[in-house]
Amino acid sequence: MRILSIQSAVAYGHVGNSAAVFPLQRLGHEVMPVNTVLFSNHTGYGDWKGPLIPGDDVRAVIEGINDRGGLDDTELIISGYQGGSSIGDAILDSVALAREKNPKVLYSCDPVLGSADTGCFVSPEVQELIRDRVIQHADIITPNQFELGFVTGTDPKTLDDVLASVKKAQEIGPKTVLVTSVQTPDTPENSIQMLAVNEDEAWLITTDKLPIKANGSGDVTQALFASHYVSGKSLKEALELTTASVYELLKNTLDSGQRELQLIESQEAYVAPKQSFTAEKIS
Repeated sequence: MRILSIQSAVAYGHVGNSAAVFPLQRLGHEVMPVNTVLFSNHTGYGDWKGPLIPGDDVRAVIEGINDRGGLDDTELIISGYQGGSSIGDAILDSVALAREKNPKVLYSCDPVLGSADTGCFVSPEVQELIRDRVIQHADIITPNQFELGFVTGTDPKTLDDVLASVKKAQEIGPKTVLVTSVQTPDTPENSIQMLAVNEDEAWLITTDKLPIKANGSGDVTQALFASHYVSGKSLKEALELTTASVYELLKNTLDSGQRELQLIESQEAYVAPKQSFTAEKIS
């Protein structure tokens, strides 16, 4: 499957395209990475160097891809962190162009906004961009619980709340929603959950909550889930495979004692994870 991935990139470590591209390639997909920033490292360090790529330059790269016929058979577009409205406009233009070339192409957006712990960490401009202009055009979104609440104007606390917020998101546009980092009063102690919902069914999966917060893990999660689902896996299978792979990646990173994702060292986890998890159908 050919995938267009429009995301940030770093030279040191693994976030954005620097996290998503290799697992997708390891699964056998042809990936066309278009970088929206090229930083030395992710911004979580508090200091970084390198340029933001202007939206016009991102658009020009994608137009060049189109000149080669690269959008004709693209089946999936993924996007993550958006640094400003010019990038958002370039992504939306690219999705529209790809849909002209292949009406069956699907767009997966990770609406990177913040978390329950930090609140929104992107500018008000980007908050409005994602909520009011981007997710309406997505087929798949992969928010965490906080981000789901933000884009739908809700405050989901219980599992029923989360499901109601997902339904509201589906009314806005995306029909498939993966909610990461689900925590409700019903979540087992020392556990964390993910919820996958489409127009027909909803599945909940639970794993141990590992004592680690690794930048880039959300980028890997979106890439794996969207690629599994679009390539023909059922919603349940896509959720279970993604969960197993990301859990192993995070466990390997935790065991290594390193701050950065052990992305390369964990490459077998993307194709044949050692541990499996079973999703529960909830509707």
